[in-house]
Amino acid sequence: MSLRLRAYDSRDADAVWRLHEWAMREAGTDPADIPGTDDLRAVGDRYLDTGGTFLIGVLPASAATQNCPRTVDGSVVAIGGFLPSEVGHDDERTVAGAAELHRMRVAPPLQGDGYGRQLLAALETHAADAGFSVAIATTAHRQGRARRLYTAAGYRAVDRSTLGEYDLIHFEKRLDSKNG
Repeated sequence: MSLRLRAYDSRDADAVWRLHEWAMREAGTDPADIPGTDDLRAVGDRYLDTGGTFLIGVLPASAATQNCPRTVDGSVVAIGGFLPSEVGHDDERTVAGAAELHRMRVAPPLQGDGYGRQLLAALETHAADAGFSVAIATTAHRQGRARRLYTAAGYRAVDRSTLGEYDLIHFEKRLDSKNG
């Protein structure tokens, strides 16, 4: 199925939240334990109004997407965004000139089908086009799929930290208009 990536629309709010909770539970993380998720309740303010981007991956309704949250134009199967590192989360690294990736999620039954790679590539392109020279991302060590996604896309682990019960890995990748 061909994923259609588009900009966030306020009508997506419920579907974005539901996909976030579902993906986190399936990854073995209680969504209520994740700090800073209030950004998903205010995507316009936190991402779009600060110079960032938030994308929605939509597929037509089908048997494969029957459990995925629905929005006005189909089933939401992927979400993710970036914001300038300087306005990112207080508990994460700040790197001047960086786009800080956040809330990369793919519907659990569709993980491994390439939708995360498509979403990541689109976010990198948007970030490079907006003038960001670096993309940074942080993920919990326990999220093996996320670690493999970033590594396969050319990110390198540059640091580790701990936040509460989470062992975190910090990734970084240089961007330009050719590899965006």
